[in-house]
Amino acid sequence: MINVLIVDDQTIVRAGFAALLAAQDDITVIGEAGDGREAVALAEHRRPDVVVMDIRMPGMDGIEATRRILALPGSENVRVLVLTTFDVDEYVYDALAVGASGFLLKDATADELVSAVRVVARGDSLLAPQVTGRLIREFTKQRRSRPQAPSELSTLTARETEVLVLIAGGLSNGEIAQRLFVSEHTVKTHVARVFTKLGLRDRAQAVMLAYESGVVVPGETGS
Repeated sequence: MINVLIVDDQTIVRAGFAALLAAQDDITVIGEAGDGREAVALAEHRRPDVVVMDIRMPGMDGIEATRRILALPGSENVRVLVLTTFDVDEYVYDALAVGASGFLLKDATADELVSAVRVVARGDSLLAPQVTGRLIREFTKQRRSRPQAPSELSTLTARETEVLVLIAGGLSNGEIAQRLFVSEHTVKTHVARVFTKLGLRDRAQAVMLAYESGVVVPGETGS
């Protein structure tokens, strides 16, 4: 079962999301929060697998709440799915920067929301890579005129660096396997090693690092 915490300052939105997700055989809604502070408190006590997080809330917003939740002891496997009204929104960039695993537009369909929760719970891939990639490229161009590559990048092999570039392009493990003419198992091994060497928790952080360090130049994702 995937334990989900829903965070939104609009009661009717929370209720709608809760009803939709609770109707799924593999998802349990373990709590609802109306603001960031309540979300952090619930996350600390109820240990969700996925937090469906609104960004713009009064008081503590979704970005700070995400940062605090992911800093809680034992939160290594918690995934945050950010909700936003706009597909290009600097708040989304900030949420990814503090550790959110992906984002979804608020006008997404019911099926898209359910699928998004499952994808994030697996830690499998970024959501809407074409939109996420566009957003990241836009804000890394604004913020990082002179990228600084972390020293850990030098520990990657040539193949691991290639895998990192393809992750940044939004490719799944299966797609990377096809691109490199190797097995999906081999790709999973490479991905795991990249994450370990770079201290990454998921693919969202891998994408952020690839763009911010200059490993991937905006507009050149290797796809």
